[in-house]
Amino acid sequence: MLITFFLMSAGGVSPQPSPTGPAPQYRVGYVNLPPQIDADWEKPFWKVHPVLTLKHYMGEKPQHFPRTRARLAYDTNALYVIFQVQDQYVRAVAEKPQDPVYKDSCVEFFFSPEEDSDSGYFNLEMNCGGTLLFQHQLKRGEDVERVSGEDIERISIAHSLPRIVDPEIQDSVTWTVEYRLPFKLLTRYAPLRAPDTGTRWRANFYKCADATSHPHWLTWAPVDHPKPNFHLPEFFGTLVFD
Repeated sequence: MLITFFLMSAGGVSPQPSPTGPAPQYRVGYVNLPPQIDADWEKPFWKVHPVLTLKHYMGEKPQHFPRTRARLAYDTNALYVIFQVQDQYVRAVAEKPQDPVYKDSCVEFFFSPEEDSDSGYFNLEMNCGGTLLFQHQLKRGEDVERVSGEDIERISIAHSLPRIVDPEIQDSVTWTVEYRLPFKLLTRYAPLRAPDTGTRWRANFYKCADATSHPHWLTWAPVDHPKPNFHLPEFFGTLVFD
């Protein structure tokens, strides 16, 4: 685990509360050499991959709107994901996998490894300390299967903040999480083939902090729903594998 604190002002984005056009797309680049999983947003590996930014929110417009960005890449064996959050009021108290990390300062990657979500979706939720909740389900609360602890151990994870952040960090702080997600692991929970050029997945990316002093629910693809609810795959955007 890399522990590095970045103290700086939490940058803002132009928040948008509701859908304003087609769902977004993100092109996932193929790599020949995998990155070192070290939670370094600035390393050369990630410089050539596009950035996606979470600009939408659910519920009431939050007073605190942390700038949240992500990048993705893949090879024949795994998907690589990194998040960077320019944040404030940061907290992490979840102690073990499958604890309710969404109550902490948390980033989430929901995805269907196909062009629709008829066979369900994965929700991978990770707090700023690298603790994750990971499961597959057909619909919210229907045919839910939690990823086993043994399989979670196969996911390489790095995080820039300590595993436990308590009391809450009141000052501005930038934090990063990065992970390697093996495709072979996913096949234990859903039928899929490793992506190739032209493969399309459905996905959305989220930022939340339900039980912090400044809760918020941010999204990449806009979600048209009156209350915060990330489990709505009909609003997922698209990942296109190059």
